[in-house]
Amino acid sequence: MNGILNILILLVGVGVGFAMRMMYIQAKKKSLDLDIKKIELDAREQAQDIIAKADEYAQETRVELKAKEDHLIKKETILDQRQTDIDKEREKLQEQLSVSQELKNSLSNEKERLQTEIERIAHLSREDAREELLHIIEKNYEEDLIVRVRKMEQFNKEQLEEKAKEILVDIMQRLASSVAQEVTTTTVTIPNDEVKGKIIGKEGRNIRSFERAAGVEVVIDDTPGSVVISSFDPIRRQIARVALENLIIDGRIQPAKIEEFIESAKKDIQKIIKEKGEWAVHELGIYNLDPRVIGILGRLWFRTSYGQNVLQHSVEMARLASMLAEEVGGDVMIAKAGALVHDIGKALDHEIQGTHLEIGIRILRKFGTDERIIDAMKSHHGDYPHASIESVIVTTVDALSGARPGARRDTLENYLKRLQELEEIAKRFSGVDKVYALSAGREIRIFVMPEEITDIGAHDLAREIAHTIETELRYPGEIKVNVIRENRIIEYAR
Repeated sequence: MNGILNILILLVGVGVGFAMRMMYIQAKKKSLDLDIKKIELDAREQAQDIIAKADEYAQETRVELKAKEDHLIKKETILDQRQTDIDKEREKLQEQLSVSQELKNSLSNEKERLQTEIERIAHLSREDAREELLHIIEKNYEEDLIVRVRKMEQFNKEQLEEKAKEILVDIMQRLASSVAQEVTTTTVTIPNDEVKGKIIGKEGRNIRSFERAAGVEVVIDDTPGSVVISSFDPIRRQIARVALENLIIDGRIQPAKIEEFIESAKKDIQKIIKEKGEWAVHELGIYNLDPRVIGILGRLWFRTSYGQNVLQHSVEMARLASMLAEEVGGDVMIAKAGALVHDIGKALDHEIQGTHLEIGIRILRKFGTDERIIDAMKSHHGDYPHASIESVIVTTVDALSGARPGARRDTLENYLKRLQELEEIAKRFSGVDKVYALSAGREIRIFVMPEEITDIGAHDLAREIAHTIETELRYPGEIKVNVIRENRIIEYAR
């Protein structure tokens, strides 16, 4: 009986242990399931973060790639346009080359034909004719040739060249005047920065009126105590400087006063022009020129050539010509006067058609200048043959004055020439009143006559001028064409 009871107790203990084991296993399984679910949840969250970051990076990458693609497309378009321009230029040059070659071949054939015809008529070949001519010359001028050869042997060519160099070097050393190189801006000193606000005016009214009346650009920046006036035309720049300085002193800066002071400044500059012309002739002792010629000479004080002040260049040339004429036995006064007026046409080449040489000759002849002076000045660019020793002297001293180190700057002259061409293009169109090239040639400001150009016509005019500039000029960047049409009505109450 006890044995059976023990067995039952044992079986119950085993059952209870098995049940507890199963309960422990079930609890462990639930704990593992919870851990697995938590791991899965964390994995999903990390996966979503990774996907979100990947989407954001992909979006940024797409935007960056699109910007690069647009840049490449734009660059490719520019390159295609440049290639098209180059191809057109190449075709144009090829056509010109073909025409030149055809002309050369035609001239060569014509020359051969004429030589053949001459030989046929003379019954002599070219070589036979040359030999016959030389034989006749030798026979008729044998004694003269012997005498000339003996005279040439008496003079050593090297000694003559050395002497000429010594004369030129001596003259250059005796006259080494400074040359003022002009720039395209002028700085006006102001008493305080409050004046800048007056110059600008309400909503920019004063500065616009000043720029229109003077034809310059006024640059007002953070530079303390100064305002910059910019214009490629030195006379306009000086008029604007004088007017602005007087306006600052007066203190009443307004459109009506601006126009009044600019007109007054123009008279002051005209007075300076007259004084500079008189200074030049008195400095050189030249008193046989017409007063009107002297007045035109004074304008050269505000004119530059390759950065070299033209009036100073002309005075310097006149002094060199005087010294050289004394050395070689030329007429000192003619050489000196010819050198002084050699570039007088540059004073009016913006207003009269033609080269400055042609304009200068017309001016001098109009005012009764001695023809020997005209002959002396008209050959300095090689357009006319040298008519006298004085003309050779003027040509020589022109080269000497311009060739001195630091005397000239080619870049500035090319820049000013481009600005002048820009203004000339706009002046061709009818209805245009005033034209000013501003901002270093990046803007051209055109004032039209309102009675001739309508508002719609102003738009058409701007497009036509822009197209003409694109066709005729080569320039970096872009040029802003600014057409201004303004009605101004003035009435007086009496």
